[in-house]
Amino acid sequence: MAGAREIQGRMKSIRDTMKITSAMYMISSSKLKRAKKALEQTEPYFYMLQYTLERIMRNFPDMEHPYFDAHPIDDPARKRTGYIVITGDKGLAGAYNHNVIKMAQREMDAGGGNDTLFIVGQLGYHYFEKKGIHIDTHFHYTAQNPTLGRARVIAEKVMDLYERKELDEVYIIFTKMSDAAHMDAMMTKLLPVSRELFSVPLPADAPMEALELLPSPKAVIERIIPHYVSGFIYGALVESFTSEQNSRMMAMEAATSSAKEMLKDLQIQYNRVRQAAITQEITEVISGAKALRRKKGGAARR
Repeated sequence: MAGAREIQGRMKSIRDTMKITSAMYMISSSKLKRAKKALEQTEPYFYMLQYTLERIMRNFPDMEHPYFDAHPIDDPARKRTGYIVITGDKGLAGAYNHNVIKMAQREMDAGGGNDTLFIVGQLGYHYFEKKGIHIDTHFHYTAQNPTLGRARVIAEKVMDLYERKELDEVYIIFTKMSDAAHMDAMMTKLLPVSRELFSVPLPADAPMEALELLPSPKAVIERIIPHYVSGFIYGALVESFTSEQNSRMMAMEAATSSAKEMLKDLQIQYNRVRQAAITQEITEVISGAKALRRKKGGAARR
C-alpha cells in the first residue's frame, strides 16, 4: 500500500488538474454562448435567402444552370470530389474531432481517389498530413473564430474550382449539435446544389405568383447561389464551433467528476494509512512501556 506522503502527492496533483478542467469548462461555456448568439443573429438573413431560392425554383422549375446540374462525366471512377472538413484546433473535446475525421476518411476511402481536401482546424490538418494525404488548402485561424468573411473565402475557393470544372462535386463534413447531449458528424453536398432542397410542395388550389427576374433568371441565380454557399459554410463553421465547445464542456465536466471520485477514494485510502500509522505508533508505545516495566521488575528482584 502507498504511504501517506505519496497519497498526499497524488491528491495534490488531482486538485491541480481539477483547477484546469474547471477553468476549461468555464471558458468553453462562455464561447458556447457567444457562438449561439452569432448564429441567431445571422439566421434570419439566410432563411430569407433560402426562401427566395424556393420562390425562384417554384416559378422556374426547368431552369438549367451549372450550379444545379452535375458535370457530365464519361467514367464515374474519374469523378473529382472536393471535401471541406471542419475540425478543431485543440483536443480535449471528447470524440468531436475523431468523428469528423473518421467520416472524412471513410468517404475518401470509398471514392475513386480523385479527391481534393480542404481543411479547417489544426487537428484535421495534422491527421491527414501524418497519413500522407495531400491537402489542397488549410484555412488557418478559422475553427476558433468563424466569421462570415472567412466563410466567403472558403466558398470562393471551392466555387472557383467547380466553375472551372476542376471539381465535379463539393461536400462539407462538419458537426451539428442536435441537443445539449448529442453532437453528430454529418456530410452535406454543397455543389451542385440539389433542386430537392428548394422544392416545396404547394396545395393544388394555391395561387401561383408572377415572378419576374431581371436582367434574367440565370443572372439572379449567379448572384444568389454564392451567398447561399457562403451562408451554409458559415452555418457549418458556427455549428462545429458550438459543438466543439459543448463537447469540451461535457468532457471537462466528466473529468472533474472523475477527479472528485478519485479524491474521495484517495481520502479513504489516506485515512486508512494514517489510522494504521497511528495504531502502529500506539502499539510501539505500549510495547515499549511493557518492556520498560519488565526491566524495572527484573532489577527490583535482583
